Amino acid sequence: MSQDAPQRLYLMQVGLMPEYQIPIVCYLVQTGDGKNILIDTGLPEIIPEEASDFENGQDVIEQLAGLGLTPDDIDTVISTHYDIDHAGRHAAFTKAQYIVQRVHHADAASNPRFAANRPQWDQPIERIRLVDGDTELLPGLELIETSGHVPGHQSVLVRLPKAGTILLPIDAVPFGEGFTRDQQDDGSNPDAEATRTSTIKLLDLVEREQIGLVIFGHDNEQWKTLKTAPEFYE
Repeated sequence: MSQDAPQRLYLMQVGLMPEYQIPIVCYLVQTGDGKNILIDTGLPEIIPEEASDFENGQDVIEQLAGLGLTPDDIDTVISTHYDIDHAGRHAAFTKAQYIVQRVHHADAASNPRFAANRPQWDQPIERIRLVDGDTELLPGLELIETSGHVPGHQSVLVRLPKAGTILLPIDAVPFGEGFTRDQQDDGSNPDAEATRTSTIKLLDLVEREQIGLVIFGHDNEQWKTLKTAPEFYE
């Protein structure tokens, strides 16, 4: 296995949507050559009124401190999308390069959905790497374009030496019950067709790669069964 390939994957719950007991989560990938790659940054330190249905827990900076890391130790932030529960602490990681789909970054500039969180995600462009579609970041770490939840949403595939391949669909498929080819459109999602296309794309990937673990980032029942930091998958 390549020296710069992933060696560990940490799962961190940083908050909650209390009404539905939905976990808010981030992930940390550590590579064999000592790089720290953060996937999403969770909720903002001060939650704005329009996001009052969220509740902070042990935030991403506290979680990293528990692993002996500071924000300056993070080399890369993979931003799956700019929703406030996924990009709320982006501005804390001033030494990191941000990686986001070009389509998403462009859409966010004029989309009111992301306006309240703009001070976090609107970082200096020289520190943002815009990618187009499916992208291999390094051996064993791949981004998968999965629009639907928002334009330019991206999921993440992590290949580990012992645990094998793990898929993080993020908000493309936030709950295990939605990971099906038979999902019905109830008319509530204007982007239902794109969401379905991305779900099928991920299902095909799981079958093709024989992926044993798919982690649904907002699925409380599954989350209770998983290893969370300071434990890790390797």
